Amino acid sequence: MTVHFIGAGPGAADLITVRGQRLIASSPVCLYAGALVPVELLAMCPAGAKLVDTAELNLDEITAELVGAHSRGLDVARLHSGDPSVYSAMAEQMRRLDAAGVPYDVTPGVPAFAAAAASLKRELTVPGLAQTVVLTRTSARATPMPPGEDLGSVGRSRSTMVLHLAVQRIDEVVAELLPNYGPGCPVAVVAYASRADEVILRGTLADIADQVHDAGIKRTAVIIVGQALSATEFIDSHLYSVDRSR
Repeated sequence: MTVHFIGAGPGAADLITVRGQRLIASSPVCLYAGALVPVELLAMCPAGAKLVDTAELNLDEITAELVGAHSRGLDVARLHSGDPSVYSAMAEQMRRLDAAGVPYDVTPGVPAFAAAAASLKRELTVPGLAQTVVLTRTSARATPMPPGEDLGSVGRSRSTMVLHLAVQRIDEVVAELLPNYGPGCPVAVVAYASRADEVILRGTLADIADQVHDAGIKRTAVIIVGQALSATEFIDSHLYSVDRSR
């Protein structure tokens, strides 16, 4: 049987792929992070399915659930918020499943940064202005960042930057970004993107920290930094140009 790693999307229950929905509906075991995965998705599980909230489990306990389900001949829907290719801790689960000889597959989901950009009604890659998006985070109590991946280093290109798991360190983030981006650089913070309680803050590096503190945002938010957020004067892309050979 198979463990299905499924991107459950950023929060709104209908932001899930058709494939993901089908796999949830056909798997008699479902593991999910209760604080991050919308409860509406659990209603898609088959009647009598075993539901396991992994929020309080360690990696060994999660692995035991996955391997145990496989040994009983049961498929597992392993739900991860957003898209599992980024900051999902999927890699270490796969490593253990490989060691145990348990097969698995991956179904992508809508990542939080894409949901945030949609809420902002912004394209993060604007012709002639921003063509690179950096996805990164900061470290406090989390796993340390590798050498050379500090914000000062990765921000030298002044590309559009998206920070996950960093809003609780907004003051330090601003201080590290200021030398490269400058105080007037546009910034947006989107908390609970796509959910009913979504919060959107818009500002610059000069004032975004005060806005975050005033709003009391401490988690489940992405920070987006870069000129693409406020761009109005830019060239049209070559994609639809009349000069492009078709």
